[in-house]
Amino acid sequence: MNDDLDFDLGDLAPADAASEEAMETLWAGDLTVLSQHHTAPHGSHSFVLAHDRSVTWGIPGGPQVVAIAVARDLSRSTFTLETSYHAAASFAQNWLVERGCPPERIALVGDEFVKPADDLTVQVEQQIRESGTRYEVLDTYTSDFDPGETWTLTRDSSAAQAPVRVFHEEWDHEAGTYTMREGAFADAGAARSWLDDRDGPLPEPPEYSDHNGAVVRARIARIALARSADAAAIQKAIRDTPNAPPAGPAPRPVQGRPL
Repeated sequence: MNDDLDFDLGDLAPADAASEEAMETLWAGDLTVLSQHHTAPHGSHSFVLAHDRSVTWGIPGGPQVVAIAVARDLSRSTFTLETSYHAAASFAQNWLVERGCPPERIALVGDEFVKPADDLTVQVEQQIRESGTRYEVLDTYTSDFDPGETWTLTRDSSAAQAPVRVFHEEWDHEAGTYTMREGAFADAGAARSWLDDRDGPLPEPPEYSDHNGAVVRARIARIALARSADAAAIQKAIRDTPNAPPAGPAPRPVQGRPL
């Protein structure tokens, strides 16, 4: 894990109002860098995956993983800066990949990271990272209490049946592992009812049990044979972040520390 965050923007000006606002509201001191990639030569682009500790002091359940993309136009001495918040690292990685970051460059690698508990977790996360614009995110939630979990409610544009998908991530801090599972629902109402009540197991997608199930099992088998070191680190960052005091959330600063 590399905790240093330096976009080297000292001699550059924001190219537009959105980039200026993003720079002012992104407080570098609140960020724990999980992974980052800077292009060469000339460093025209930067991609960062980080945990934003300030979110834990805001509205409960807010997404704590931030993806940051910077593009520099050195000929004009300007830059553009975009940010996007996510509940799960795999969705943040997908956002960065869609903006040109090579997937292997933004992977989370290291012994300090919490590990996937099984090969299905690796398969589901890989599916998210490589999904492009397949999933429309409808809602998210992050809980850093025990048991820690996140969920991401999506609409799957590729699903012929049960197009609303819930990606549920749960951590076992004692074991140092986490699981990611995909659930399928006919509509968002049914998905929200399950999230509220948890009155049964997460319904598996139809493709897990029909003829496409063989494809899913084959992918898992390949992962088991050549399992990557990629793993999520946001769980450790969340676990190490102290909870907000019970008196209520503190307001986030309007002006951020210059990056």
